[in-house]
Amino acid sequence: MALNDSALTGELTTRYDAGLAASLDDSYIAANDPRYLWALETKVQCAIALGFMESSTRDQTSISNCARAYDRMNETPMAPPVTMIPPPQPPQRRPDQCDDDIVGMVFFDFDSANIRPDAASTLNTVAQNVTVCGWTSFSVVGHTDQAGSDAYNLPLSRARADAVVAALRGRNIGNVQIEVGAQGESNPRVPLPDGTRSPQNRRVEISAE
Repeated sequence: MALNDSALTGELTTRYDAGLAASLDDSYIAANDPRYLWALETKVQCAIALGFMESSTRDQTSISNCARAYDRMNETPMAPPVTMIPPPQPPQRRPDQCDDDIVGMVFFDFDSANIRPDAASTLNTVAQNVTVCGWTSFSVVGHTDQAGSDAYNLPLSRARADAVVAALRGRNIGNVQIEVGAQGESNPRVPLPDGTRSPQNRRVEISAE
């Protein structure tokens, strides 16, 4: 406002021309900031101020708006906020038990092929580890103790294996293939004299791959 009319008109014209050029500049139009809008505001406000100056009138409002819009138009655009990308999570470690020779063992009462309540925890763990370990197949082998004859114990061991297979299938193990075997009393966990009852030998062993 301290300039004489000629100098003030020159400054307003310079700002008007700059606003006009910026409003037609593709880099302003496509900019992801308000510079383009301030370029339009500069052009409008400076044109109003120049209109007043033609009648030798200094309109303080339009002159101030022209100067303010021009300054905002020429501000350095703000950098977009930096998006913090969390570091990638390390791959889940495969539990050591996934590679155990026997991944589950179910014990039975004497002369019985019924699943005992205390076997639920073992069966649940085996079923839950299918996804964790990436197993695609099971081998389920039934055993008996040394009480009774071989002819009696072999089908009993198979019945125990079948009971475990049914219990696993009922726990949503997907399409895991299951091979069923029966060894009767021929492969005791604890070798004992023939005719001996042994809770540790009345079992079904589950292995996985």
